[in-house]
Amino acid sequence: MPTLSGKSDVLFEDDDLPYEEEIIRNPYSVKCWIRYIEHKQNAQKSVLNMIYERALKELPGSYKLWYNYLRERRKQVKGKCVTDLAYEEVNNCHERALVFMHKMPRLWIDYCQFMVSQCKITRSRRTFDRALRALPITQHPRIWPLYLRFAHNLPLPETAIRVYRRYLKLSPENAEEYIDYLRSVGRLDEAAIRLAAVVNDENFVSKEGKSNYQLWHELCDLISQNPDKVTSLKVGAIIRGGLTRFTDQLGKLWCSLADYYIRSGHFEKARDVYEEAILTVVTVRDFTQVFDSYAQFEESMIAAKMETTSELGQDEDGDIDLELRLARFELLITRRPLLLNSVLLRQNPHNVHEWHKRVKLYEGQPRQIINTYTEAVQTIDPLKATGKPHSLWVSFARFYEDNEQLDDARTIFEKATKVNYKQVDDLAAVWCEYGEMELRHENYDQALRILRKATAIPARKAEYFDSSEPVQNRVYKSLKVWSMLADLEESLGTFQSTKAVYDRIIDLRIATPQIIINYAMFLEEHNYFEDSFKAYERGIALFRWPNVHDIWNTYLTKFIDRYGGKKLERARDLFEQALDKCPAKYAKTIYLLYAKLEEEYGLARHAMAVYERATAAVEPEEQHQMFNIYIKRAAEIYGVTHTRAIYQKAIEVLPDEHARDMCLRFADMESKLGEIDRARAIYSYCSQICDPRVTAHFWQTWKEFEVRHGNEDTIREMLRIKRSVQATYNTQVNFMSSQMLKATGTVSDLAPGQSGVDDMKLLEQKAQQLAAEAEQDKPKPKDKILFVRSDTSRSELAELAKQANPDEIDIDDEDEDAEDGEPDEVQLEQKSVPTAVFGGLKDD
Repeated sequence: MPTLSGKSDVLFEDDDLPYEEEIIRNPYSVKCWIRYIEHKQNAQKSVLNMIYERALKELPGSYKLWYNYLRERRKQVKGKCVTDLAYEEVNNCHERALVFMHKMPRLWIDYCQFMVSQCKITRSRRTFDRALRALPITQHPRIWPLYLRFAHNLPLPETAIRVYRRYLKLSPENAEEYIDYLRSVGRLDEAAIRLAAVVNDENFVSKEGKSNYQLWHELCDLISQNPDKVTSLKVGAIIRGGLTRFTDQLGKLWCSLADYYIRSGHFEKARDVYEEAILTVVTVRDFTQVFDSYAQFEESMIAAKMETTSELGQDEDGDIDLELRLARFELLITRRPLLLNSVLLRQNPHNVHEWHKRVKLYEGQPRQIINTYTEAVQTIDPLKATGKPHSLWVSFARFYEDNEQLDDARTIFEKATKVNYKQVDDLAAVWCEYGEMELRHENYDQALRILRKATAIPARKAEYFDSSEPVQNRVYKSLKVWSMLADLEESLGTFQSTKAVYDRIIDLRIATPQIIINYAMFLEEHNYFEDSFKAYERGIALFRWPNVHDIWNTYLTKFIDRYGGKKLERARDLFEQALDKCPAKYAKTIYLLYAKLEEEYGLARHAMAVYERATAAVEPEEQHQMFNIYIKRAAEIYGVTHTRAIYQKAIEVLPDEHARDMCLRFADMESKLGEIDRARAIYSYCSQICDPRVTAHFWQTWKEFEVRHGNEDTIREMLRIKRSVQATYNTQVNFMSSQMLKATGTVSDLAPGQSGVDDMKLLEQKAQQLAAEAEQDKPKPKDKILFVRSDTSRSELAELAKQANPDEIDIDDEDEDAEDGEPDEVQLEQKSVPTAVFGGLKDD
């Protein structure tokens, strides 16, 4: 095999000559060496290594050559035992490379990983340290993860701890990782110290997304659950610092502090912590958490004592200790409602309802009840109170009253009247309760004195709703107090004192319609009738509609009952005043009362005039009923013939629904009077507002009328009018569209979402056709005659005619006349001119 000149130890093949010649020409070209190396890739490892060595001898600063060479050498020792000398040779190659490439982090990383794979702990650690010293600090984040992973796997944690301490000097934000490692290896004391430092660092941002509050809880759990391992920190001071620092979920911190003392064996201190906690927490959630933990602690203490007693045998001291623990637990459970109430009051000391509940919890303990009421009235600010603060004062006084201590109850009420409540009603309620207490004990004069004092005008007057003034200056306008005083004066006082109270209420303009009525009734009971009427009038002057309705109604009724027809003109004036600006909603009652007055004491025509005014003054829903009353009274006074004009007006005014009913009643009346033509004209007129498809009852009634009183011509006329009316209604768009859709099945045939363009055209065409037919059937003016041939069959007409008058009607003759072309003359009047229908029906 040929040898290279000058280098007898280097062997090469014939196909290596081109590469060797190129290298000789360009010994400093990395590409030439790379091509040569790729060519010899499948050669022996020694040959390949020799080529790398030759290349690096010429180009010792080539990163590419060093990287590939070291990777090749590591690949060659893969799978061999780590004690093989080949590993050491590779290590030496790495050392030689780092002489030139000590700033290349990739080579350091590979070398460190290679050293770790050889399980050489000290050399690996020193290699990592050399890498950190050699590389710039910007490249350290590439080394530290490997270094920390290597340190994690070491059998002894001391090395890892020292590595982490160095690491945290560079990256303090990764303290949580170090803390987790310390907890995993049992170094809880240092973990607690580090965690405390993190919690106290306001600028620390958790990489795991934990808040400072969560980190604080982790610290509390760590130090409370491991009191024997955490010795460098003052646990009690740390947890109490958290209690002052955080205000949310304090229950967990209290439980951690108690748990620390329990695990330390200081059970009495733990119990003191629990007691302090349930007396300071301000939320129900924290209280529930602390109380449950407290109860569990007491149960565990009882269970432990019972177990110890069963193992060591019975002794007197053990029994006493067990009974003491049972008593403590029972007392704790009994105190729970009261403790929970205390929590709610700490949360909101102005909650009146909770103070009442607290009093109930002390039921049977008078001293505690008095102390609770005293604390409540001293604590609650009436302006901030939730509920009615005066109820506490009233209940406090009622407690003394129930225990027959009236002087103490009066003292409480006197103090209650001096409290600056938020609402005037609160103070008024106190005065009223004060007076009722005296009434319950039959101290009537004292009750009157109290209420007179409450209603006395203060030195400084104030408006009732002026919140800037204290309620004591505004209570004199409280209707509640005045109403009670008026009741007491009526029962206990004199006529003059009671009258003065009512007058004062009206003068203060705080009276209600009921007060006015009560005042008038009081005067009436004492036979001061004119004064009672004056009271009504004063009330009327105070109020407007609709509030004045009850006053007017009572006033007018009482006036009529008193004078009847003696002062008729005055009564009429009163009614006219009442009806002036009276809303339609309340007019009916007054009009009926007015009409009754005129019927009994006045003139009938005046009564009819009132009824007529009432039909226009009441609400539309009441007009039909009012017309019925009007017709009934007119028939009773003047006779049924006088009601014709009323019927006509009702039919003009009322809506179609009620107008149809009026027409039927009108026609029935005329038929009973024997005025058949009048009745038929009314039926004909009413038919214009009666759709045969909807008002079948009307057409049946007309048919029965014609069967009883008509002949073939009238029946034929009725049927023709029915068809004409039906055609008129059919031309309306809604009816026409619905009929067409039903006939053609358009709605059911159309698919959902499909537009019915062709069907709409069909509807339009049909509408035009129906309109044309309706135009032909439309009634003509009076100067024209419309000839209509009935489509009714002869058999049907004959049957109807026989029912009407079989002795005088010859159907065959009529049929012959009809066939000879003798048509009927028919003219249909329109509803728009009702006087044309009834114009010829006036009394002769």
